[in-house]
Amino acid sequence: MQGVIIIDKSEGISSFSAVAKVRRLFGVEKAGHTGTLDPMATGVLPVLIGRAVKASEFMLTSEKHYLATLRLGITTDTEDTSGKILTQTDIIPSEEEVLSAISSFVGDIMQTPPMYSALKVGGKKLYELAREGKEIKREARKVTVKSILAKKITERDYSLEVLCSKGTYIRTLCQDIGSSLGCGGAMSSLRRLEAGGFTLDGAHTLDELSAMSEEERRSLVIPTERIFDNKRSVMLPDFFSRLAHSGLEIYLQKIGASLEVGELVKMYDKDGFFALGEVRMFDDGPAVKPIRQF
Repeated sequence: MQGVIIIDKSEGISSFSAVAKVRRLFGVEKAGHTGTLDPMATGVLPVLIGRAVKASEFMLTSEKHYLATLRLGITTDTEDTSGKILTQTDIIPSEEEVLSAISSFVGDIMQTPPMYSALKVGGKKLYELAREGKEIKREARKVTVKSILAKKITERDYSLEVLCSKGTYIRTLCQDIGSSLGCGGAMSSLRRLEAGGFTLDGAHTLDELSAMSEEERRSLVIPTERIFDNKRSVMLPDFFSRLAHSGLEIYLQKIGASLEVGELVKMYDKDGFFALGEVRMFDDGPAVKPIRQF
């Protein structure tokens, strides 16, 4: 069995633990997620099962959609309200100032990854080093915040609906907004609404999956090809299908296809989707070569 199951991750469980539970529920040896959600975060966690794990790198590059709560007047060592409080203040800027500051973070911005993150340095995850009381220098990197819809909830709290590029830390965004206002800020809640093109529609909690029959659970598995819904497809006759299954390139002129060099395409034969291919230039012209077979 292979494909994608969309988990609505609950608060208090790690993404690693969620994947382990899915592996047991579906009786598969291989499973993996496509972007970590912190234990305090909830929402969309696509889990790839079986041979679909080969597609993880292509889902990691997708945009993410979040709903977060920013709490002003506080800073913590984890950049969210689950951490140790470092500073507090009762002096909170006006709503106009806050909304103006939030809007200034739309676009390409530089972010320094937090110590409490799953990034690896020297083979160890940053949060493991942080728990040992260590802090190391991290290089700031460019991320893109496509939009932020902000709304005041209380004097201190603002909801933020954020559409952003891969690698964007919402905790860090909240901290940086608070820092720009001079009062400090931390994330107090986070819910992922979309990842990898999958939304909360059709997502299920682990408890819901556990209560289902095996047949009901299996019916929820989304075919692997859905990961590549935005890619064009090529249908291969039997002869060329056999060549592709062996990993050989298929020249576009042989199959009458018009595709761009560098383009990723879904490859089909009479049995359905079987590979993701990339169009490359060879000595005899452009050809599509399987790069991941499912």
